Amino acid sequence: MAYDWRNVRVGGGGFTPGVVFSPVEPGLAWLRSDMGGAYRWDAQAKRWWPLQDSVSEGNYMGIESIAADPVDPGTVYLAAGMNWSAPAAIFRSTDYGATWRVTPVPFRMGGNENGRGLGERLAIDPFDHDRLFFGSRHQGLWQSTDAGATWRKVGSFPLSGLGLPTDRRATHGGLSFVVFDHRAKGRIFVGNADPGAQHLFQSDDGGKTWHPVSGGPPADLLPAKAALGRDGVLTVTLCDGIGPNGITRGAVWRFDPKAGDWQDVTPIKGKDAPVGGYMGVAVAASDPDTVAVSTVDRGDPVDTVWLSHDGGGHWDELYKRSVRDVSATPFLDFDGKANFGHWIAGLAIDPFDANHAAYVTGATVYATNELQEPGTMHWTPWTRGIEQTAIITLTSPTGGAHLVSGFGDISGFRHDDLAVSPPHMHLNPFLANTNTLDYAGRAPLVMVRSGNIHAPVVPDTSLAWSADGGGSWTRLHVPAGKAHADGSPPPEQTGNAAITVSADGSTFLVETDAPRFTRDRGAHWQTIEGLPSRVRVTADKVDARRFYAVDFVKGRIVRSDDGGAHFHAVAGSGLPADLSAARSTNREAPPPLLADPGRAGALWVNLDGALWHSADFGETWTRTGKTIEIERYGLGKPAPGHDDPALYALGTVDGLRAIWRSVDGGNDWVRINDEAHQWGLRIRVISGDPRRFGRVYIGTDGRGIVYGDPVEGRK
Repeated sequence: MAYDWRNVRVGGGGFTPGVVFSPVEPGLAWLRSDMGGAYRWDAQAKRWWPLQDSVSEGNYMGIESIAADPVDPGTVYLAAGMNWSAPAAIFRSTDYGATWRVTPVPFRMGGNENGRGLGERLAIDPFDHDRLFFGSRHQGLWQSTDAGATWRKVGSFPLSGLGLPTDRRATHGGLSFVVFDHRAKGRIFVGNADPGAQHLFQSDDGGKTWHPVSGGPPADLLPAKAALGRDGVLTVTLCDGIGPNGITRGAVWRFDPKAGDWQDVTPIKGKDAPVGGYMGVAVAASDPDTVAVSTVDRGDPVDTVWLSHDGGGHWDELYKRSVRDVSATPFLDFDGKANFGHWIAGLAIDPFDANHAAYVTGATVYATNELQEPGTMHWTPWTRGIEQTAIITLTSPTGGAHLVSGFGDISGFRHDDLAVSPPHMHLNPFLANTNTLDYAGRAPLVMVRSGNIHAPVVPDTSLAWSADGGGSWTRLHVPAGKAHADGSPPPEQTGNAAITVSADGSTFLVETDAPRFTRDRGAHWQTIEGLPSRVRVTADKVDARRFYAVDFVKGRIVRSDDGGAHFHAVAGSGLPADLSAARSTNREAPPPLLADPGRAGALWVNLDGALWHSADFGETWTRTGKTIEIERYGLGKPAPGHDDPALYALGTVDGLRAIWRSVDGGNDWVRINDEAHQWGLRIRVISGDPRRFGRVYIGTDGRGIVYGDPVEGRK
């Protein structure tokens, strides 16, 4: 089944730790993200192209490092590996990223771990561009002499690495960067971001022998990134941690290998230095005295870029004279005005135009064409084509906008036009993560949501409701719950309390420790009888009296017939005795039980990959979809001539993990994605559209929302 796939436009939205300009072709740049793959800038089309949508291995979507060939502009390498506990590989393309040779490697990476802003770890020898070095996090320095096809450890390098962590959540900084001197054949610099006495190493014979570079920065500062000017001077940014969070102190030093001496050129030193470090660094190709560095974790007043025209003797703090035009991606204004940025780990100056520069943040990439100009400096998001976000939930209502989303970090949106960045995120309250969304099936402009911020407790409320289909929101407060016996806060204070709305929009049901409902928009609340806490309630989309849930503890389906006031067990005949497979303690997990948008009492439930269907309000069930093992699924408008909703699923059929569609209630499945559209198969949520047959929305974990429509006349 042929499908046309596109991104829902938001624009940027996530962390892209490194941006690299081609040193040999004007207008060519490469970008790496921490969980959404790599991108190439197309100057003619004036957009970024995603380069790894064909990848099916999810861990390859976190890019540890990127290297642009110094001889052939079409050749580029990616060090791909999101977490050290999963596979890593080196990708090589000779056609600008259109196709790739993928080489699994024995060393592990952490493209989405702490320290992902360090780099670049992967470097190409300008005198022999089939020769590469890679500075790993855990296992020392590695070399390839055949354009990345095979790799061997550099035994002569003094540091062998700290080895793989024993804690799955831990990581190491390792060898933070590799820099070849393009003016002195055989000279290589390698930074070490692990604790120790020596943090910079140099080779003058192509890596056969190495020696630590003496002097320079204090040993408790770790080198993050480095850039080499045409004069051979190396500028190094340093932090007291590997970031991107937790950095409190930093510095900028320059090393002249000819003289063998160091110079401290930190923009603000001593007791007046604000909290934070330095990470991004760039040197203009046209003038080695033009140096730019970025701060990281400087919350007061804000992260910034510093620019010097005399090799660090004097600095200009750019945020003070910069403005940002975010009209193309207005969500960046958040609930005020877009500031200069945070997590500015990557910084680059175009080697063919020193006025053109870019820096990355935790939410977007900014660029300017005025870097060398005096006066007000204008920056705009450089994001056309980039969708680098993690989707937690989404819904396609029976009325209003066809799509309303819940994102990680940037809350989510009502998408009135899928090709246009929405005017604002969900506000009032702003909750960084939206964990649950629901709409009233017969009054779809009534919506509810829950969410959390990046803190243990939400300061006001984790709940909201909307009367206009998610365009605007009203805060919803439940009676204050008591702390648990272990001291942890109640779920409504952390974003763990899911919320559901009845089909007519009159009743809101919240899964607090003692579940409650309201029929007057939160003015009064009543305790629900017979409903266990934290079970993910599903509202019937047609019959406002009915709500459903899986009682995991007692292994049964429970239902309310009086608008949520009371729940009771239903027969549930045909279902397995053990329903525990449907349970999830993750507040971001999609609900296992779904209600047909078009028919009362029609339900679907996923039990450990097996799909079950009821047409009588949960009393009896039949297993369907026996040929597929389902991970995520959703419902859409029935196909012409069919009564059952179209089913869409991420699942496995005959050993093939892919995106599938069924129009006959799950008996037969047809693959609807293809080898070019896999997005690492990192998929959080999937849904059809109840008003448009064939339309499917997929919330990925790193590549934003993609949507597909069938292509008529093609299979």
